[in-house]
Amino acid sequence: MFEITRKEIMWGGRPLVFETGRIARQADGAVLVTYGGTKVLCTAVAQKQPRVGIDFFPLTINYQEKTFATGKIPGGFFKREGRPNEKETLTSRLIDRPIRPLFAKGFRNETQVICTVLAHDLENNPDIVSLVGASAALTISGIPFLGPLGGCRVGYIDGEFVLNPQADEMASSSLDLIVAGTQGGVLMVESEASELDEDTMLGAVMYGHRESQTVIDAIIDLAESCAKEPWDVPEPPANEATVAARLGEIAADSIRSAYTITVKQDRVEALSSAKEAAMATLATDLGDDFDGQLAGGAMKNLEKDVVRGNILKTGTRIDGRDTKTVRPIVAEVGVLDRAHGSALFTRGETQALVVTTLGTGQDEQIIDALEGEYREHFMLHYNFPPYSVGEASFLRSPGRREIGHGKLAWRAVRPLLPTKEEFPYTIRVVSEITESNGSSSMATVCGSSMSLMDSGVPMARACAGIAMGLIKEGDEFAVLSDILGDEDHLGDMDFKVAGTESGITALQMDIKITSITEEIMKVALAQARDGRLHILKEMEDGITQVRQEVSEHAPRITTMTVPRDKIREVIGPGGKMIREICETTGAKIDIEDDGTVKVAAVDQEASDRAVNWIRSITAEPEVGIIYEGKVVKIMDFGAFVNFFGPRDGLVHISELAKERVGSVSDIVKEGETVKVKVLAIDDRGKVKLSMRVVDQDSGEDLGDVPREGRG
Repeated sequence: MFEITRKEIMWGGRPLVFETGRIARQADGAVLVTYGGTKVLCTAVAQKQPRVGIDFFPLTINYQEKTFATGKIPGGFFKREGRPNEKETLTSRLIDRPIRPLFAKGFRNETQVICTVLAHDLENNPDIVSLVGASAALTISGIPFLGPLGGCRVGYIDGEFVLNPQADEMASSSLDLIVAGTQGGVLMVESEASELDEDTMLGAVMYGHRESQTVIDAIIDLAESCAKEPWDVPEPPANEATVAARLGEIAADSIRSAYTITVKQDRVEALSSAKEAAMATLATDLGDDFDGQLAGGAMKNLEKDVVRGNILKTGTRIDGRDTKTVRPIVAEVGVLDRAHGSALFTRGETQALVVTTLGTGQDEQIIDALEGEYREHFMLHYNFPPYSVGEASFLRSPGRREIGHGKLAWRAVRPLLPTKEEFPYTIRVVSEITESNGSSSMATVCGSSMSLMDSGVPMARACAGIAMGLIKEGDEFAVLSDILGDEDHLGDMDFKVAGTESGITALQMDIKITSITEEIMKVALAQARDGRLHILKEMEDGITQVRQEVSEHAPRITTMTVPRDKIREVIGPGGKMIREICETTGAKIDIEDDGTVKVAAVDQEASDRAVNWIRSITAEPEVGIIYEGKVVKIMDFGAFVNFFGPRDGLVHISELAKERVGSVSDIVKEGETVKVKVLAIDDRGKVKLSMRVVDQDSGEDLGDVPREGRG
């Protein structure tokens, strides 16, 4: 019934198995990939007819995790998987980015790749398994995919590169890098690093590319045994060359002239006018043979040729810069009075307003992942409103792009932050992109660094980011520093590098051509370092070092430790005691299982009151010490005084005053505040107090003075 094809290799010390022919046989391509104990089903399906009226390739990548993969039942009311979480979204992007450039030019059939995690051994991350599985499914599907593609994770432990480090090994790795590419070169890089130098990062990329070749060879072997007949690659329209040539005659000069305008909005208007005029002329010339979609594609190619050719020939870019110059920068902090930290970072026509908010442990994000539930105390959120590019459209919830850009900035900044023990705050950074013309994610990195420093978060060093571009024609190429939006759109590479003066903390690379060489990456990394150092210097105009104290509007957190057997007393029955402390003082209190207590309050007096209250609950009274307390009950033989948190003690009638006392009520009343000295604590915890030996006005210890009437 089944015609199963299987290919197994040893990779990184574990077996990697590709299997097809048993599951999802109606998909164009379906491969079950097993790596260690992790299994992912990867499927690829394309519609048989192309979509009409579009000028882009309609590809969708969906990575999804099933909780049954680790023997769990989803939380929540519905008890089933819901909308994609952050990791699923980021992994979908991770797979999409290197795969998208490898489809045949002109292919417009709706294509979907779904990667479903069926089993997770909690050691081997499913993201790499999904990446190579998607490549295998497409390669055997017959869909015009110019792969296969390979990819792997690279760690850096004790000065050595490690292939696909397992979960426990990542804890000691100073690098988490994912690289994907073909036999010819690298297509995609995504990484987080602990300030590693350029040579180490380049070495990691090339090491990962070499180690991926084994997987590419295995997919080729698999395809040779079971690949379906290849689909026909769409032929270009018969008159494509004629339309392109005519459009060049009537529009090249006006397009070239428009691209000499350095102001973005003016350039956009000039380009729009030039395109409309050219299209009208072309429609008149061709009459009934005019094809708007074909003409639109030809216009895009013409734009591309004009911009790219000018840069390669003259070295001068759209806005008049050379290939290495960074746009003018204005760096400001403290732009929002009530915020705990804020920065406005402007680079050319790209601007990010970045705000830091400090919270307590109660503000941590709880993440329910396949690997188990954990808490995240550093969050960075990126927003891209339509007005930032002069458009009016619906405000939507963050999409894949926004989540991806925020995560990139998060990776860049996180290695520089203090540990939770060193700085017990929950940190949330929000980047609002208020203007955009190229690399708003790197503006977010710069603004986040400044905002965090402004808020008093003790970062190790300032962090900056820069986006590099590439124009490549044959063997000729130009690497561009600090690319514009048009250069990103019309170029061949988007290479983002973030880090400090000491090294790289994050690197992300996407290629629109089939691959790039080690030489190009080396040039890009060196040029990026120069640009990064320049930006860091410009950022010093806004802030040079971390604020010594957090904002007056931020909560002050006091950390203390109580005996573990006293935690129950601080919380109280059903949380009664801790609620009373919070409601009375206005402070927030977090108690951990090891007895660590964090008290947070904007008002220092409120914090002190809460701390003292907790201390009074957990500490033990000392003999010989004077305390202030309240009379809570009067008896014939003395008065009970609440003097130490919940602790009461007895002031015997003989210890109320120096003189002989006839009635307790003659000396004290219930609710009255008095000063008492602890005389003794017996084995059962009962406390003997004295008012007689304490001056009730000054609180002075009078010593063991005799009562009047005694000789």
